[in-house]
Amino acid sequence: MTKVCIFGAGSIGGYIAACLKKTDVDVSLVARGPHKEAIEKNGLTFIKNEKVENYKVRVTDDVKNLDVQDYIFISIKAHGITNIADSLKKIIHDKTAIISAVNGLPWWYFYKAKTGTELDDKHIESVDPSGKIWNTIKPEKAIGCVVYPACEIIEPGVIKHNYGERLSMGEPDGIKSERLKKIANLLIEGGLKVPQKNNLRDEIWIKLWGNCSFNIISALYNKSLDEIGKDKDLLNVVRKMMEECKNVGEKIGVKFNVSIDHRINAAISIVGHKPSTTQDLYAKRPLEIDPIIGSIIEVGNKLNVDTSTLKLKNNELKLKAEKLGLYNRSDSIDKITK
Repeated sequence: MTKVCIFGAGSIGGYIAACLKKTDVDVSLVARGPHKEAIEKNGLTFIKNEKVENYKVRVTDDVKNLDVQDYIFISIKAHGITNIADSLKKIIHDKTAIISAVNGLPWWYFYKAKTGTELDDKHIESVDPSGKIWNTIKPEKAIGCVVYPACEIIEPGVIKHNYGERLSMGEPDGIKSERLKKIANLLIEGGLKVPQKNNLRDEIWIKLWGNCSFNIISALYNKSLDEIGKDKDLLNVVRKMMEECKNVGEKIGVKFNVSIDHRINAAISIVGHKPSTTQDLYAKRPLEIDPIIGSIIEVGNKLNVDTSTLKLKNNELKLKAEKLGLYNRSDSIDKITK
């Protein structure tokens, strides 16, 4: 039986777990605190379209309690992966695949990237300081994943689906490997839409396009997406941030198959939604700033692409988060992203 561990049983991790529990898969969750205790006692409750389902699932706060796994979904904040890299080695075998279901530029991004720049086959310092993840987990184990669903934990052990059912996936080198087909088919069987992409990097940047702009502006001004759309000044800043992001992406061969206007209109048409960065800020959870904006600035700096608006808003959000104790500034990262 295929063994799948979901490290981080938050809203997205819980959604993936609920889907896989509908299949013939041995699913384990790594969680902590009241959420872990609630799942342990009452099972994982998942609510979608007013339908309530409950799943009994193995949950632990220590991977030492698990066997080696065939697939590991990492569904914690991207900046936290460095801290769990060593512990993951205990449940990894030669053919284990690692799927990071997180926002931002992924730690494995330049593995087999063929951008023709100095960045190829090197780690991203702002995402993976000193290459800890790259050297511990190894990029050849990575399967790429772009997450689109929006879910929330409404109380410990209970996850509510808001919208979206798609997880785009792909190998770093674009091949349709057997390991990719296998996990994609299992997720499809569980009710998700899982297109397998030949070039997932383009899609990573389309999502990053919105994350690096709307997420940051929403968190700075506590605005929902549609509220940003009604503010001409904020929308102008969003546009500048997206233009800079696009310039960086195109420098490493990314193809943006939609226009900035289309991407903006798609975002501001969503009424009342505040992105995850804003939700984290006001729930007083640590923010994932470096993966979703610092990474773009780092790449821009190395390739001499202007990212002045991104840098300005990056620093403003870091200062705001620092004052709330939600971000610890790293000298090594700041040197790269200034």
